[in-house]
Amino acid sequence: MVLALTIPTLWNGFPIIFPDTGGYLTRPIEGTLELGRSALYGLFLYAGIPFAFWPNVVAQAAMIVWLVVISLRALGRGHRPWLALGITAALTVGTSLPWLTGLLLPDVLFPVAVLALYLLAFRADQLATWERAGLPCMIAFAIASHMAAAGLCAAMISALYLLTRIERLALPKPRLTFAACSVAAGIALCPISDWAITGSFALTPGGSSFLFGRLVEDGIVARYLDERCPDAALRLCAYKASLPDEADDWLWDPDSPFRKLGGWQGLEGEQREIILATLARYPLMHATAAAADTMEQFISFQTEVSLANNEPTLETFADRVPQLFPKLMGARQQNGRINVSALNILHMPLAALAIAGLACAIVFRRRLHVAPELNAFFLTVMLSLGINAAVCAVLSHSVDRYQSRLVPLAVFAMALLVTDRWRARVKQPRASPDVGELPGT
Repeated sequence: MVLALTIPTLWNGFPIIFPDTGGYLTRPIEGTLELGRSALYGLFLYAGIPFAFWPNVVAQAAMIVWLVVISLRALGRGHRPWLALGITAALTVGTSLPWLTGLLLPDVLFPVAVLALYLLAFRADQLATWERAGLPCMIAFAIASHMAAAGLCAAMISALYLLTRIERLALPKPRLTFAACSVAAGIALCPISDWAITGSFALTPGGSSFLFGRLVEDGIVARYLDERCPDAALRLCAYKASLPDEADDWLWDPDSPFRKLGGWQGLEGEQREIILATLARYPLMHATAAAADTMEQFISFQTEVSLANNEPTLETFADRVPQLFPKLMGARQQNGRINVSALNILHMPLAALAIAGLACAIVFRRRLHVAPELNAFFLTVMLSLGINAAVCAVLSHSVDRYQSRLVPLAVFAMALLVTDRWRARVKQPRASPDVGELPGT
């Protein structure tokens, strides 16, 4: 199963990189905090340098495999290795999962956190003591590796607390205390790990900058500046006519006003002032933009591999780990020999069908004879998809990669439902014909 999930990375010839990879890797080397880059995940990458990051890829694949196996066992499908292998093979071929496990980013930790939360909340009594101890560690590592995971996990705890009190859903009684403590530990680990690695006791910076970039993209900042400028108190007035159209250009273009005014450190106060002012002035515009962005994010989940914009990471490798630079440049990714558009011919419709099937399974759970613990799994996955879309779209902006890191869970859930229905059909005894219907009577 681990080998299956590493096939795309092995074929590439080197772990898959992204423009953000270099930013993570640089944190423990420089001992500094940077916009949206976890120092803890950077340290995780740094530890893999002597072996060209292959231990990182194997560790990420192994986390997924372990969670798939114990999820199957906790749902009454243990001691069926061929089922586990078959589901992993289906996820390898039909979803973005193997591309996530081979990616030097914390994206794969999002499905890891969701599966771990489900197991702690609903199936803890089916787990061994060491497994119940290992799951909180995974949740904490995921949260400390990416602040969006903190928002996802905290919102899921709150949503599960409310939904499990609706009797019509017929959910098993959850054990949310341990799961909630795991999430709290992960949030606490963020400043603690940053202090241990960089000497700064702080959360990963840049939350307001990502939100501000989304407001730039939605035109809210432009409207505010049109009404306020000229105003000597707002340095952005000088750049009112040159605001970019996209959040990524606002955040990462070296010539953007954000960069010219000092980045997240130099513009933090003015960004927060404008965010609060626009919330007070244009609440309806904020609400409609957030709703539209969330819906767009929910249906944006194609598999992505960065090919053309990896210069920041390439420069980091050339400067910081030059011994690996030739191997990096020899990979298929750096030579334009990866084309995932063909994969999306399968990935996109399969994910859409899985999400639709997941919704139907929740609505028609009684007709389909879905067991309560499986229904809880379906609901957990659907919640994660909706909450992740809201967290990422509202606090940042809509990007396919943000949602594609969780849609494999919907395919996993549907694989469980299909195998359940098949088993029920195979085991159903054939009805004996009535005597009056026998031939010759």
